[in-house]
Amino acid sequence: MSQNSGQNFGEHKYYTDKRPWGYYTVIAEGKNFKTKIIHVNVNQRLSLQSHEHRSEHWVVLSGTAKVILEGEEKILSAGHSIDIPVKAIHSLQNPFKEDLEIIEVQMGEILSEDDIKRYEDIYGRV
Repeated sequence: MSQNSGQNFGEHKYYTDKRPWGYYTVIAEGKNFKTKIIHVNVNQRLSLQSHEHRSEHWVVLSGTAKVILEGEEKILSAGHSIDIPVKAIHSLQNPFKEDLEIIEVQMGEILSEDDIKRYEDIYGRV
């Protein structure tokens, strides 16, 4: 038996969006949050980017992540996490020999894919 505390923890809205670096699947979203599983293929990377309206929290599920955050490189293995503040310039990369999966929790008032300012992108999307 479950109790409903009146809090909205979001709806389960599974959908997948393919990208040149892999894909992501949205697994839940609600007021001021969205949760994705992000899959980055071997030798691929997301653009160097920032967001004006959201922060992100990443947890590595499998593989190894190379994270660029404000010019500093961090290597994260499974079970490790990192916070990406609003407006921070960042990139998620997978230069390793196995696919990378992370959970990303976005938090903010605007959680649109349009809230991406790209600085560098190997796929020509700048």
